[in-house]
Amino acid sequence: MEFCRGIDMSIAAPDILKKTLVMILAGGEGGRLYPLTKDRAKPAVPFGGIYRIIDFTLSNCLNSGLHKIVMLTQYKSMSLDRHIRLGWWNLFNIELGDYLEIIPPQWRISHEWYRGTADAVYQNIYTLEMEKPEMVLILGGDHVYKMDYRKMLNFHLAKKADMTVSCIDVPLGEAHRFGVMEIDEENRITGFQEKPERAKPMPYDPGRVLASMGLYLFNTRILVQRIIEDSKTNSTHDFGRDIIRSMLGRDRIYAYNFEDENKKPVRYWRDIGTLDAYWEANMDLVSVDPVFNLYDTAWPIRTHQEQFPPAKTVYVGNHERMGEVSNSLISAGCIISGARVENSVLSPDVRIEVNSEISAAVIMDGVRIGRNVRIRKAIVDKRVYIPDGMVIGYNPEYDRKHFTVTENQVVVVPKELPIIE
Repeated sequence: MEFCRGIDMSIAAPDILKKTLVMILAGGEGGRLYPLTKDRAKPAVPFGGIYRIIDFTLSNCLNSGLHKIVMLTQYKSMSLDRHIRLGWWNLFNIELGDYLEIIPPQWRISHEWYRGTADAVYQNIYTLEMEKPEMVLILGGDHVYKMDYRKMLNFHLAKKADMTVSCIDVPLGEAHRFGVMEIDEENRITGFQEKPERAKPMPYDPGRVLASMGLYLFNTRILVQRIIEDSKTNSTHDFGRDIIRSMLGRDRIYAYNFEDENKKPVRYWRDIGTLDAYWEANMDLVSVDPVFNLYDTAWPIRTHQEQFPPAKTVYVGNHERMGEVSNSLISAGCIISGARVENSVLSPDVRIEVNSEISAAVIMDGVRIGRNVRIRKAIVDKRVYIPDGMVIGYNPEYDRKHFTVTENQVVVVPKELPIIE
């Protein structure tokens, strides 16, 4: 059985795009990414050298022709607000009815923080009343992928759906991380399990399950009805756990097979929810033939970049040792002075001094790394100074004593180390 067979997935008509409102849920606390989320919201965490995680969702919207966007923020949103203000707001033409608005908790309905994904939309139901969209596309702000949402809109309309859930098949052993769907031959969702220990596999592939990507398209009327009903219950007020279940057998809910605009043999979608997932997604970018293609001019990823001079590698004095870089992303403003960098991601304005070795690391903006430093399998947060001779990622006992070390032995160096002024 194939998803979406017989459905016209061509580009959606402009009038449909104008009648669709995008709501991006960007208010999650991001506890599993701590300490990277100590001072910033999860969607604002730097990624891939020059980007923030939110840039991938926003670029998908812009490339899909969806220009009516509201972003629901909550925790530690200052750096996210600044990034959007500097890099994104000037891309939307207000005179043409386009906009990107950031909406913090309003306390219009409830004097509480958002209690779940559905409650976040419910507390902003005033926005839906004002805008009166025909459809609402609800997205997360912490995923890395390329998707043309217009194709999902066409599928939704062709099925006359009340709700459509974007899905991807994942190995059975990973089912406990996702909401898992059961569907019939028409792709209608007939069953749902939230992060099950024992999930039902796909009928035509017993080794895989159909997982929700946390991406939902609603007819506005149905959305409003269901979130109002949910607000009166003692549920977790979550789209996956509660709203989908409440609609089973009652409304027309369908699964849409994620179509990847990355144009690689294997579809790429990463939920950047943990430190290990964050490190692994960055490492996806540094291979000779990267799994995720940042260089596709047909699907640009936009961001805000400060003005820095070009990156360079240099010889240092009489050492006659050249700065060496292999299989790495090196951003503007970086200077590698007689050091060696391999399989790593360097954000802008990073300096690495002579005889230092950096391997399989994510180094964020403004970091200064002294001489004779060795760093392996690590994440170094912004503007940290690594003193001469320091060794990170080679002594597990030392690393656990001084830093956060993940289940997969990734060492995370937080901002608490001396900061460059």
